[in-house]
Amino acid sequence: MRNIMTIAWNMAKRTIGSRSGLLIYIILPCIVVSVIITTTGSSGEEPAIVLYTNLDSGAGGRHVIAELAATGDYKLVQTSGEAELKAKITDQKGTAGVFIPPGYTEDLLAGKKPQISFYELKISETSIMLQRKSGEIAGRMGHTAEAVRTASAAGGNTESKFSAVLQQAEQHKVGSKRTDYNLYPRAEQTSVTGFTLLFLMGLVTSSVSIIVKDRRDRTMMRMFSAPVHAYEIAIGNFLGSFLVGLIQIITLLTLTRGILGYDFGVPLYLYFLVLAAFMLVSMGIASTITGLVRNQNNTGMLNALILTPTCMLGGCFWPISIMPDYMQKIANFVPQKWAMQAVDVAATGGGWSELWLPFAILGLMAAILLAIGSATLRPNEAGSGA
Repeated sequence: MRNIMTIAWNMAKRTIGSRSGLLIYIILPCIVVSVIITTTGSSGEEPAIVLYTNLDSGAGGRHVIAELAATGDYKLVQTSGEAELKAKITDQKGTAGVFIPPGYTEDLLAGKKPQISFYELKISETSIMLQRKSGEIAGRMGHTAEAVRTASAAGGNTESKFSAVLQQAEQHKVGSKRTDYNLYPRAEQTSVTGFTLLFLMGLVTSSVSIIVKDRRDRTMMRMFSAPVHAYEIAIGNFLGSFLVGLIQIITLLTLTRGILGYDFGVPLYLYFLVLAAFMLVSMGIASTITGLVRNQNNTGMLNALILTPTCMLGGCFWPISIMPDYMQKIANFVPQKWAMQAVDVAATGGGWSELWLPFAILGLMAAILLAIGSATLRPNEAGSGA
């Protein structure tokens, strides 16, 4: 155990013990992730812009707009007509649009079910919740209109009574407060997680370079000639790189959550577990590559052949759903996809009944890759150029 810890500590010092190592593996990831958070917005406090056109002259249309405004979730911008509404949605001047047709109140009081139209360029949490909220408002008005019609059967102005009831309802003497619907993970959250995984994968290049250099310089052979077993060398190198990864993760989480106050949308411990599980797989990849690469000159190709392509396939830079079907199937074999999926599931309210699959796959990948790496390390052999 002592030999393993000595090798691990030496690996960690060689990785981040220098100024360049500290800059590349600790400071640079913190800077990039901080820039993403500050430029994209950390929590989405700004209300979504919703365009609306109300052609109804009665109390019903006015009530719908008043209730939507009362939620505080939307910045309502009025348009003059349906054509302008559609044009502005197409030009992305708003997230979604609401169109209330003429005669909406009259149809409600006549016992009909008039429809409010919605316009959007793409499905989003805002558009879904806008339709849901508007549907609830319309449903309540329908029941109110029916009650007013029944009460006015003996006589009286139905529309004035309907308007009076809606005005009372708008006072919201009893109501509820929305906290978080958690229907979709935030866009900046995906970017933050994706770049964090990219930087964690960068440790693979460092680990492979150090181990291949030790093999070339016969440092590993001298360790093996001492009373040190091959598995101790393999585990020590693995633990050293994993320790650096944990330091990088803790530093990032401390900065983003503790200093910047960024809310990942998932429990912090769960986010840490996802990154730690991914780090295990990354070290497994490093172990496997180290066993196969004998020439240090070939380590420079890792970024182009393995790290960047797998991050692309795994959804670190863009959603996997936009890729062709065959690439989506290939993505199942890269760990980034399962780490991103675990974060997305947790961000949308999923529990361990759904999270066990990505964690199990990450664990299986790590076990297989570490076994292959340990078997192919062969510390008694010198590398190319030794």
